[in-house]
Amino acid sequence: ARRVRPMTSSVSQQACAAAFSARQLGSAARKRASAAPRRGAMRVVAAAAASPQAHFSGESCALTTSVIAPTVEEALVEIVEAVEGGADIVELRVDFIDGLDAPVDLPKMLAACAVPCIVTYRPTWEGGQYAGEEEPRLAALWAAVDAGAAYVDCELLAAERFFAAAPEHLKDKSQRWSKIILSSHNYESVPDDDALAETHARCVAAGADIVKIAAMVQDITHVARLEKLLRDANASGTAEATVVLGMGEAGQTSRLLAAKFGSFLTFGALRAGAESAPGQPTLKQLRELYRVPEQSAGTKVMGVIGDPIAQSKSPALHNPSLRAAGADAVYVPLLVKDLDAFLASPLYGGDDFVGFSVTIPHKERALALCDDVDPVAAKIGAVNTLVKRKDGTLKGYNTDYAAAIGAIERAMGGRADEPTGSRSPLEGKTVVVVGAGGAGRGLAFGAAFEGANVVVVNRGFERAEALAKACGGVARTMEDLAGGAVRGDVLANTTSVGMVPDTDATPVPKSAIEAGGFSVVFDAVYNPLETKLLREAKECGCAQASGLDMFVGQAARQFSLFTGEEPALDLMRAAVLDSM
Repeated sequence: ARRVRPMTSSVSQQACAAAFSARQLGSAARKRASAAPRRGAMRVVAAAAASPQAHFSGESCALTTSVIAPTVEEALVEIVEAVEGGADIVELRVDFIDGLDAPVDLPKMLAACAVPCIVTYRPTWEGGQYAGEEEPRLAALWAAVDAGAAYVDCELLAAERFFAAAPEHLKDKSQRWSKIILSSHNYESVPDDDALAETHARCVAAGADIVKIAAMVQDITHVARLEKLLRDANASGTAEATVVLGMGEAGQTSRLLAAKFGSFLTFGALRAGAESAPGQPTLKQLRELYRVPEQSAGTKVMGVIGDPIAQSKSPALHNPSLRAAGADAVYVPLLVKDLDAFLASPLYGGDDFVGFSVTIPHKERALALCDDVDPVAAKIGAVNTLVKRKDGTLKGYNTDYAAAIGAIERAMGGRADEPTGSRSPLEGKTVVVVGAGGAGRGLAFGAAFEGANVVVVNRGFERAEALAKACGGVARTMEDLAGGAVRGDVLANTTSVGMVPDTDATPVPKSAIEAGGFSVVFDAVYNPLETKLLREAKECGCAQASGLDMFVGQAARQFSLFTGEEPALDLMRAAVLDSM
């Protein structure tokens, strides 16, 4: 039989969809994608229909997960797991099932699910697994309607053929219980505002009850386009509901803030490693960490800006503290490549985004973009905290330096009490700072403030010289340090070397620690808790100062700046440890 292709799209778009399809579900997906075309016809059995499923009736965004099992038996197990895991809606991705017999298998799966289901039979040309003929695929979707599925998802590009294939008793919309989701996926990029609006209008005109638009986000600022589409669509009321999904790590905010933005649903994986699309958080993260069901349009947003950002534990630290404080606010990871464009974005530069933590590599650029800067941060030359003031301007702070110095002082035995105040154990000591970026600047100036002699070491010697001159220290080369020619009392790494996933790396070889005569070694990296640098420092008999102490300390100060409240330090520390 001749293969029917119900679509027109660019060759590159098809290639992206096919490449995405091939990545799903390991060997089972590959086997499925290369299977022979399905049986040439499929009978829709009206008599087999069970009681229809209820539609989602929650007031907030529905937390949805996809069942992508390769067999019906495994799908039934995953359905129960999804419901027990807190899914409001379960998507049955039946394109992953080998040998699907829709009139028999669909009623069985729907009956096993205690929450509403979306039945999706995604073809390879739209990023799915089904590689067969269109006629049996569309018949299977109508079998799902006939079986009482709450929702059935069909691609916009197949919509005309889909509705034409409806059995006579289901052609009239008033006779159908199932809500029809018409979906559009772009695996290359987020289209511009006009193109998104046109796609939404096409879905509505084609007969969608619910419109779903998913797009690969190449830059975080493009999420603003998806948010605007949602805002405009919900205001117009042309569709019963709209779903937007930003794919990829840069698109995570569209998922984590789905309820705030007004999306009908958002997807979460059953567990880590079981994602059905790029950038998916887990169901548990959506419900418990980011509190999506509790979000509203008025929810305030904070976040951590960086590149990379996936390894950051800041959301795990701040969100439990926000919950404990009773704040209608959420803290999210923000993969930012261009800080200027990010802060100028109509979404992230708007009133609802009230504060940002700033990490590698943006701390120095953030300083230049502030409208006002705390005097200490100005002297250091880097900020790690941006606070949005009531007039929309940004004030920058540096909470790194005090937290890092405090962690080192505790490793040295703490501050000594004197009649005129407390004296830092760093006074008169030599502190060797590795790295001349934002964190390095904070630690170098902090040590200098406490009366230490500062030595700055950096891969780029010119930056080391500039920082040393600014804080009254001296500069040495990385070759000097690695060769054992740099001596001191405290060795402090402020670079990202040794951070997950490169845990076998170290910024300073063990031989240099031994030759340098250091008594304390500090590592700003906190993931993993014990880096190779700290492990080898312990073997050399040095006291260790963990980046975790610095991380919690600087975050506690940030929390106060963001909210005006004092956080529970024990809760913060426990939250980070639980997330490791």
